[in-house]
Amino acid sequence: MKLISGKKFTEERALFALHSATVRDCVFMGMGESPLKESRDIEVFNTIFGWKYPLWYSKNITVSSSTLLEGARSGIWYTEGISVRDTTIDAPKTFRRSSGITLERVTMPNAKETLWACRDITLREVAASGDYFAMNCEGVYADGLALSGNYAFDGARDIEIRNAKIISKDAFWNCENVTVYDSLIVGEYLGWNSRNVRLVGCTVESNQGMCYMDGVELVGCKLINTDLAFEYSTVNATVTSSIVSVKNPIGRIEAESIDEIIIDENARGEAEILERRGKTDEE
Repeated sequence: MKLISGKKFTEERALFALHSATVRDCVFMGMGESPLKESRDIEVFNTIFGWKYPLWYSKNITVSSSTLLEGARSGIWYTEGISVRDTTIDAPKTFRRSSGITLERVTMPNAKETLWACRDITLREVAASGDYFAMNCEGVYADGLALSGNYAFDGARDIEIRNAKIISKDAFWNCENVTVYDSLIVGEYLGWNSRNVRLVGCTVESNQGMCYMDGVELVGCKLINTDLAFEYSTVNATVTSSIVSVKNPIGRIEAESIDEIIIDENARGEAEILERRGKTDEE
């Protein structure tokens, strides 16, 4: 395998269509956009990308201990099979219409419009901040995700998330087939217009959360400071805390207590609502 080490590149398409090579301790700066466009079977170590479009139309790429600066925006598009580890991506709009993506111990402080329309994604110990994260993605597995940014996962499908902290207004809108385990979700209007969403052992804080959903299930979840929940959603919920209020739900809700149950005269459907008020099954 060819080794390229300790070089600084400033020209456009500096290593265009590079195949079967290792790029180590290099810097891509200046106005040199698209430095590794159309690359194949590349390993990148301890390298800095400072300008646009570094990895477009690439295949079988490994990036480790590297940095994409803010100028490396729209950095990885139309790429198949890429693994990124121990790396900081300080550029927006990274990953677009790409597939076979694995991110491990990756920090993305400027993740606006990142992971759009991508498939087959694994995220492990990823920290990201930015609006519209993972829009229209398909086949996402995340463990240890720390995400701050509104409109996360809009239009995504086939998602499994574990041990996450998600702070996001309008998260999981228009989604299908979502399961979230043992996570914290904070944000207004959670989950509207989605289908088949299951939360297990989660803590949720939301205003008007989980409305207009088809098939939302909560198993052993806490809903803290959550009001006007479940309007016109078909719901099956076992909640281990009190709920501030629910409005026009359809289905079954079991909670420690519900401060206010709002049913409009013209509400459609019916709900079975059980308040346990701290009682055990034996009581």
